[in-house]
Amino acid sequence: MVYLDYSATTPILPEVLDSYNKVTEEYFANTQSIHKLGIKSKELLDSATKQIAELLGIKETEFDYVSGATEANNIALLGVADAYKRFGNRILVSEMEHPSIYGICKHLEDIGFIIDTVGVNEEGLVNFDDLKAKVTPETILVSIAAVNSETGARQPLGTIKQVIKKNNPNVIFHSDLTQAIGKVPVRLSDVDLGSISGEKVYGPGGIGILYHAEGIKINPIQFGAHLGELKPGTKPLPLIVSFSKALRLALKDLMSKEETVRGYRERIIEHLSNYPNVYINSSKYCIPHILNISVIGIQPETFIHAFEADEIYLSSNTACYSGKPSPSVMAMYKDEERSKSSIRISLSYLTLPSEVNQFIEAFGRHYEELTKLNK
Repeated sequence: MVYLDYSATTPILPEVLDSYNKVTEEYFANTQSIHKLGIKSKELLDSATKQIAELLGIKETEFDYVSGATEANNIALLGVADAYKRFGNRILVSEMEHPSIYGICKHLEDIGFIIDTVGVNEEGLVNFDDLKAKVTPETILVSIAAVNSETGARQPLGTIKQVIKKNNPNVIFHSDLTQAIGKVPVRLSDVDLGSISGEKVYGPGGIGILYHAEGIKINPIQFGAHLGELKPGTKPLPLIVSFSKALRLALKDLMSKEETVRGYRERIIEHLSNYPNVYINSSKYCIPHILNISVIGIQPETFIHAFEADEIYLSSNTACYSGKPSPSVMAMYKDEERSKSSIRISLSYLTLPSEVNQFIEAFGRHYEELTKLNK
C-alpha cells in the first residue's frame, strides 16, 4: 500500500498508540475525582498539558482541549462573534478556507453578521491591498488558515496580523493551523486564536486544542458543570496524553523532515513536467507536503480509482470537498477546467523513496491508458 493522503488524516504512530492503550488501562479514573486514582489521573493530565504548552511556546492557561479543528473553529468564531458583537458585525475570511469555516460563517450570516471575503493571488497568498481595504472599524474578527488544505498555500501569518492590527488594533485574528502544525515552523504569537487537530500530527482522532492568547474573550457555546469552560465535560485523558506525545514527536527534527518531503515533491514535479496536460497548482509558497495538480481531460475520480487499483491512495482535494471542483484552485487561477480536474497528492516524512517510485510508475501507466480512452 502507498498512502499519499496524509493531509486528510495521518496514521497514529505505534508509540502514540502504546501511550493511549497504557493510559486507558492504568489511568481510567475521572481527573476530577478526589480519591488516589483520580489524583493520579489529574497529575498525568497536568503533565501532558504542561508538555503541550512548552512544545508550542504558550502558557498552560492559553488553550482548551477540544474534539478537533472543526470544533475549535466553531468555538473560536462563534464565541468571539458573540463576545465582541457590541463593537461591530463584520467578519473577514479568505477565499481559501476549510469548509468548516464557511459553514460557521453561513450561520453567522443568518444571525445578522456580515461576512467579507479577502481575495488571493495566483500563488495562493492573501491579497494585501484587499485585506487592508476590508479591515474596517466594524470588523471584529479575521480568520485565515495558515496552510490551505487543498494546495498547501502557506500564509505569512505574522505579516497578516500586522496589517490587520494596523488598520484596526481591536480585531481578533484566528487561524486554522491544522495543516501547518507538525509540518512547518509555526509561531502562535502570530495569531490571537489557533485551531489544532491531533489526527493531523500522527495522533488519535477526536482530540485537538484551541489556542487563545491571554486577554482574548470567548463566550462559551457549550455549557456544563464547570462554568467558564470552553469545552465542558470529563477530560479524555488517554486522547490528551497520546496527543501530547504525538505533538512532541511531530515537532522533533521538523526542518529535517520538511527537507525530506521537499525532495519527494521536487522529484514528482520533475517527472510530471513531462506530461503536456498536467498542470502544477501548488506554487513556490506552498508547503512541500501538499502537491495539487490538474490532469486536464481526465476526471479526478477516474484517475484516483485507477491508482486505487494499485493500492495507491490519493484524493481529489480536501476530504470535505471530495468529488467537487476545488474552490482553492479556482480562487488562485480562475480556471474552471483546472479546478474541476484537481488531484491532491499529500506526502509525509514517513513516505518512502520506493513509494514515490511506485507513484511515478503508476502515473505514467494510468495517464497513457486514460488518455487513450478519452480520444
